[in-house]
Amino acid sequence: MTLNLEYEAETVLELDYRSIITKVVEKSLDLERCPYEVELNVILTGNREIQEINKTYRNIDASTDVLSFPMIHYESPSDFSGLEEEAEDYFNPETGELLLGDIIISVEKVMEQAVEYGHSEERELAFLTAHSMMHLFGYDHMEEEDRNIMEERQKNVLDKLHIFR
Repeated sequence: MTLNLEYEAETVLELDYRSIITKVVEKSLDLERCPYEVELNVILTGNREIQEINKTYRNIDASTDVLSFPMIHYESPSDFSGLEEEAEDYFNPETGELLLGDIIISVEKVMEQAVEYGHSEERELAFLTAHSMMHLFGYDHMEEEDRNIMEERQKNVLDKLHIFR
């Protein structure tokens, strides 16, 4: 796995964010049965920067906690069949790794929401990473049934890592 992790936030997150993100990504890949080595980009940034990205790509002029930019268009969530047929679209030609996508997390929101929800910053960072990973696997939460499925998958990742509220 290639995890390109950039810390661009001015606010300092006083925890081993690289280890937390790596554990959540690896467990998500395992539980979703991804058959490939993957390449993934994660950027930790601030509220102002994530607001600009949100405005540019989603036409929403507000900060948010996490943004996900999947590189794969699945027939159904975590359906990896058929990706090799379109290898030039989905795989890095130099490494052969599946290009999963990009995750952008606001460090300020991690800290704010940890306080708001009454749990650790580690748990909040792990949750936002698991949530975003599910989006990169094609899950969504627009419909109630889909939201329930996605929430259960996120919870499963965190439970297996013993990261609780």
